[in-house]
Amino acid sequence: MGDTITILGLESSCDDTAAAVVRLSAGKARILSSVIIGQTALHAPFGGVVPEIAARAHAEKIDLCVERALSEAACDLAGLDAIAVTSGPGLIGGVLAGVMCARGIAAATGLPLIGINHLAGHALTPRMTDGLGFPYLMLLVSGGHCQFLIVEAPDRFSRLGGTIDDAPGEAFDKIAKILGLPQPGGPAVEAEARRGTADRFGFPRPLLDRAGCDLSFSGLKTAVLRARDAVVAEKGGITETDRADLCAGFQAAVADVLVEKSRRALESYLSSSPAEPALAVAGGVAANRTIRDRLSELCHERGVRFVAPPLALCTDNAAMIAWAGIERLRIGSVEPGDLVARPRWPLDERRPAILGSGKKGAKA
Repeated sequence: MGDTITILGLESSCDDTAAAVVRLSAGKARILSSVIIGQTALHAPFGGVVPEIAARAHAEKIDLCVERALSEAACDLAGLDAIAVTSGPGLIGGVLAGVMCARGIAAATGLPLIGINHLAGHALTPRMTDGLGFPYLMLLVSGGHCQFLIVEAPDRFSRLGGTIDDAPGEAFDKIAKILGLPQPGGPAVEAEARRGTADRFGFPRPLLDRAGCDLSFSGLKTAVLRARDAVVAEKGGITETDRADLCAGFQAAVADVLVEKSRRALESYLSSSPAEPALAVAGGVAANRTIRDRLSELCHERGVRFVAPPLALCTDNAAMIAWAGIERLRIGSVEPGDLVARPRWPLDERRPAILGSGKKGAKA
């Protein structure tokens, strides 16, 4: 393998169909193209992602994404060194659409095929954007997952804890739904929270009374629902102020839990005396400005570097999959031609799988 590596990445694990071309040259990563076709309008009438609709849309759009990504990168298949594809975890129909497309391209071209864990794509993104060195602490916080990981190598991750029920992004979506806000819920709740008073409602901070780094958001979601119902019972409905205050209180509770659990995860991570300690955050909820700012303050307090990739790379995208493929190719880790789709795929297979699954995919 030469000094320059160019990989086509495919991502279709939930409700975004994506393809991207990423090149590593002279030690620096360049995103030559990144194409994402969303499905928000398709799922909006149902208040959440419908797996069958998502799978059909992926199958219809994945080849178009590949064509556009190659065109925008001014690159053809002959100019690639490998194909990387999300092969799990996620909604199995969507994952399968991406895997079959990638297998077809690999079979036709003879290019190496690299199956990427979707979570690894998020976890390795700070190395693409900021050149972060191993080991670093990663808070992966998204619609389907929430985990604390020590990223030790492109294919080695140690999980310190994770959500035992709803992921934060899923909780944001559910709160938006019960308050009549549009989907996706994260941006809508954040916008409402800016106008609200966070301390009006006394929402719980789940699991802060329990040692360790595991998290829970299901009870918090229920508390917001009950608070809304109490307001409706008292007033016959909710005002714009009520809704903003509910959003602000919920967001503050999520931020408090994430910051405290991050503090504990940092203590565990720092006990091994890493040479250049860093905490990175990735996943869709990492786009929340309040949560980012709180985590940045925590890192400043502890003398730890804080890394948050650009917002466009926090949500699902194929550039992170292509980059993870580059990382894997450099250590000689590729897949056989019979690569399969996996609905569940824990990053740290030495730890028991986190139980439970949400509407945006099984927990890993």
